[in-house]
Amino acid sequence: MLALAPAAIDLDTGAANLLTLKRRKRGLVRQVLLPPELLRDLNRLFDLRRRQLDRDLATIPLWTWSRTTAWRRVKEVMATAGIAGAAAMPKGLRHSFGVNAFQSGVPPHLVQRWLGHASLETTAIYGDVIGPEERAFSAQMWRT
Repeated sequence: MLALAPAAIDLDTGAANLLTLKRRKRGLVRQVLLPPELLRDLNRLFDLRRRQLDRDLATIPLWTWSRTTAWRRVKEVMATAGIAGAAAMPKGLRHSFGVNAFQSGVPPHLVQRWLGHASLETTAIYGDVIGPEERAFSAQMWRT
């Protein structure tokens, strides 16, 4: 996400194209659909449409932070939101995203694509939950 530049965001389809860093092949991109509200906010804050028209500005990342600064800022926001423990780290956000996708009924192959996993077996980890997350799955099943 730190390398996210205006050229990587399609405001019309609502997709962000993210470079996958974990896979062995270089240059793999995964597409994540973003909520319309987030796209509106990003466009308002960063003037994305105008920057996309300028070849030079289109490739400059939205954030100029280092990984350490980004990690620190994420931690600050999580502390303000009252998120603590193992979930209070950027990796916790990713895990929560994966679990929430499963709980929302998103098909596993889409969760796999959004998380950038090469194998569906890796994605299945996010569906293997216990405690409150398991109860949420059960409640969702009985509602439908």
